[in-house]
Amino acid sequence: MQYETIRYEVKDHILTLTLNRPDQLNAFTIVMAHELIDAFNRASEDDEVRAIVVTGAGRAFCAGMDLSGEGNVFGLDEARSPTMEDMEKRLNDPDIISGVRDTGGRVTLAIYDCKKPVIAAINGAAVGIGATMTCAMDIRLASKNTRIGFVFNKIGITPEACSTWFLPRIVGVSQALEWCYTADIIGPDEALSAGLVKSVLPADELLAGAYRIAEKIAQHCPVAIALTRQMMYRNAAAPHPIEAHKVDSLAIFYASLSSGKEGVQSFREKRAANFTDKCSVNMPPFYPWWDQSES
Repeated sequence: MQYETIRYEVKDHILTLTLNRPDQLNAFTIVMAHELIDAFNRASEDDEVRAIVVTGAGRAFCAGMDLSGEGNVFGLDEARSPTMEDMEKRLNDPDIISGVRDTGGRVTLAIYDCKKPVIAAINGAAVGIGATMTCAMDIRLASKNTRIGFVFNKIGITPEACSTWFLPRIVGVSQALEWCYTADIIGPDEALSAGLVKSVLPADELLAGAYRIAEKIAQHCPVAIALTRQMMYRNAAAPHPIEAHKVDSLAIFYASLSSGKEGVQSFREKRAANFTDKCSVNMPPFYPWWDQSES
């Protein structure tokens, strides 16, 4: 896919995904949604990529949905009357995908399913989908210029992009509700205090800070990191720790037969490990375990 609204740039095993509509403050469009879904799916299988940094071109991260279009600005088919049964049984039907499903949610689900860690470098305004898409990312850094807003109720809509799943897990239910109820614009210090972001950096140091974290990640075993990412998210939402134990057992078993051997040997020899396993071809046979449990 040729990208019109984002940039996909890989260097030293780090992918920089840049939202690239600076004249519109990187406002989110249906085209951008499709391009981001493609980019995260592509990066998931791209063995040159070991970590992803997401940022915005210009002075904003993403100013939310572009509301300037004609018709339904969210790209939804107003002729339909979808039901929960449709969502349960027909979720992947083309007409449901194109006319009913939340495009922001499809982006965050692509992030959630990605094998590579994702770091948000929130360089400016992050409002609406600009805020909620970062909730599906693993680590968030803010600049002193960052302003975040979960402003949905203010314009008569509800939170999207699966943020009612992600945001309470990050900052707690009470804080998540307050931010959504009030639609307040949150400054970087408040975001830091609530745990939404890891740190606040000067604007000209933000990307460097994100790359420092990405570089550390890129040194380690990509398959182990891919498994760790999915295990952490999915096991944390399981009803009992026995579910985590089942997955942990298989993960350790198969890792001990492959990358774990190199890890142990390098430790014994006091040298840097040389991991050769690739996410595209060397994921263990039980992966993705959630698909197998649902089939």
